[in-house]
Amino acid sequence: MFDAVAFAGGGNRCYWQGGFWESAGPLLDLKPQVVAGVSAGAWSACYSLLGLGRRVNEMVAEGCSTGRRNFEWRAWRREGSPWPVSLMYRSLIEAIIDDAALERLKQGPDILIGLARKPRRLPLALAIPLGIATYQIEKKWRAPVHPRGGRAIGFRPEFVRVRDLASPAELSAALMASASVPPFMPVGWVGGMAALDGGLVDNVPAEPLQAVEDRGGKTLVILSRLYRAFPHIPGRTYIQPSEPVPIGQFDITNPAGIRKAYEMGLRDGEAFARRERAAGR
Repeated sequence: MFDAVAFAGGGNRCYWQGGFWESAGPLLDLKPQVVAGVSAGAWSACYSLLGLGRRVNEMVAEGCSTGRRNFEWRAWRREGSPWPVSLMYRSLIEAIIDDAALERLKQGPDILIGLARKPRRLPLALAIPLGIATYQIEKKWRAPVHPRGGRAIGFRPEFVRVRDLASPAELSAALMASASVPPFMPVGWVGGMAALDGGLVDNVPAEPLQAVEDRGGKTLVILSRLYRAFPHIPGRTYIQPSEPVPIGQFDITNPAGIRKAYEMGLRDGEAFARRERAAGR
């Protein structure tokens, strides 16, 4: 039905995507040739294609039930950061992605993980706050589905192909880099160079879909938050949550919100599949 799929970023909101895929995938027999993801959306793409959405959601909810706070001064000395979310995220990825899981991902669709490379003439210490500020201002001012501010100041997109990765450690590094939003998430390193959250270029990674669309293929973009309007692109379908997903992007204190995000995704996925089948698509 859809030849390519993109998973937008959005931190914890992306657990809505996991629920959406679990219900819509089988009902629509979703077997795309290409899957692109950015930030937490790239992680959603990986565990969803592995069929582990429910397991991952429960692991995250349990991790958010341990009483840890979003900011802990004591964690700085013990873990290297006062924001526990970064270590928890890495541990989650490493618990799921082993050699067998990586091989399964390589045997499936072509998975692309979106990163952002800093402007060539800017030092990293300046590029990070400038990129984040540009993204936040554009989001609040215009709220476009596909922002342009990051590219305008020199951030460059790059996509890592999962099939090219040699080990689970390399996949973990790519996923962590794709979600790199300092100070919450550390700067990533891929290919010997600093890599930042792909959302600094475009939080909705549709660029890899264009070649499929140019050939007349159909594509699906799975968002994680609400937008007022979508661009009209032949062959492309945008889907968003039916209501705001009730969880903060980096919140590790709300297990109920993590579970609710997933349950919302299940309902929205089923509703979307019914509409698509009723329309004969």
